[in-house]
Amino acid sequence: MPKLIAANWKMYKTLAEAETTARELAATLASRIPAGREVLVCPVFVHLPALARTLQGADIRLGAQDLYPAKEGAFTGEVAPRQLLDVGCTYALVGHSERRHVLGESDAFVAQKTAFGLGEGLQIILCIGETLDERRAGQLETVLARQITSAVARIPQDGAARLTIAYEPVWAIGTGEVATLEDIHAAHAVVRRLLAESLGEAGRSVRILYGGSVKPDNAGAILGLDNVDGVLVGGASLEASSFSKIVLA
Repeated sequence: MPKLIAANWKMYKTLAEAETTARELAATLASRIPAGREVLVCPVFVHLPALARTLQGADIRLGAQDLYPAKEGAFTGEVAPRQLLDVGCTYALVGHSERRHVLGESDAFVAQKTAFGLGEGLQIILCIGETLDERRAGQLETVLARQITSAVARIPQDGAARLTIAYEPVWAIGTGEVATLEDIHAAHAVVRRLLAESLGEAGRSVRILYGGSVKPDNAGAILGLDNVDGVLVGGASLEASSFSKIVLA
């Protein structure tokens, strides 16, 4: 399974800026993506069709930052998995910390999205992680167990093969704070054990990404850790030059 280097552009960039960055990224990485690496870009919904055209022919996947767990219906402002697939997405994020802690999404709702997205044929990146208060209270494993078990309990039988976990310590996202390599190693070991307990043998092959202030100067060390199967990059993915360095790290 290749290591996944994923860019989450969040609510940044105009269409022109997104297209420019995508073209620069495709040009910079042309014929340079190392064997065993997969590259993914997740822009805002409204830019997906244009970036599918911009990245056509490039070895870069396209993903959405969220989805709604229904085929269609009266859900104003939401986007269904089949609509994402229709415009060229192969991946979608669910449960990002900003969805959970800023927009109030519950574990149950994130679990519903995870199962439905997998059932519709998307590859799902399930984001999990603890807040600073939870970490200080010694609740790391309790929080991760709750988030993982609630989500995987509902996935379809073949869903584990298309599931990726992104561990993001909430306190290290966009703050400039970075978990130590020891912190990351320990947390990913917990995630791997929880996946194996929940999914059996299939849980041993689910990719686990690290997300939390990943930058060109720390990406190589992070990617070298056991049970780190890629990274989910926020701020450092907004410029093609810095994200390319992470892909090549």
